[in-house]
Amino acid sequence: MQKAKDSLKIQDIYLHKLTAECLGDFEPKYDPKLNTYKIQTMHLVEKSQLMQVDDEKILKVSVSLGVRWFDSEAEEVKALIEADFIAEYKMTETLSKKEIDAFAKNNVSYHIWPYWRELLTNQTNRMHLPKVVLQTIQLAQNS
Repeated sequence: MQKAKDSLKIQDIYLHKLTAECLGDFEPKYDPKLNTYKIQTMHLVEKSQLMQVDDEKILKVSVSLGVRWFDSEAEEVKALIEADFIAEYKMTETLSKKEIDAFAKNNVSYHIWPYWRELLTNQTNRMHLPKVVLQTIQLAQNS
C-alpha cells in the first residue's frame, strides 16, 4: 500500500454526474413529516482505469455517493441526491492491479470526501431538505 501512496500523486477531483430530485409530488418545504424520513446513504468505489496521456500514466478512479430520504410508512423514496466523482492521479511508478485496487478502495474516498460534503450541504439547502451532517473524515466503506 505504501508503494501506491508514494507513486500516485493527486492531479484532479471533479464531478462527473449529479442527480438531485424530489420524487412524485413530494414538496419538502411544506411536508409536515419531513423530519421523520429515514436517511439512507450510498458509497461505492465503482471502478479504476489506467490511461496514457502524453508521456504520463494517469489512474482514474470513479466513486459514487448518495443520500436518499425514505418514508418507511409508505415504503417509498421521497428525494435523493447522488453524485459520481472522478479522482485522477499521476502514476510515477508501475503498480500491480492489487496495489491499485487497494489504493482505490482505501484512499480515494478520503480525497473525494470534502467535495461530497460540500455538494451535499449546498444541495440539501437548495432543495429545502433536512440538513445532513457527514463526518469530516470518510467512514470505513461497507462492502
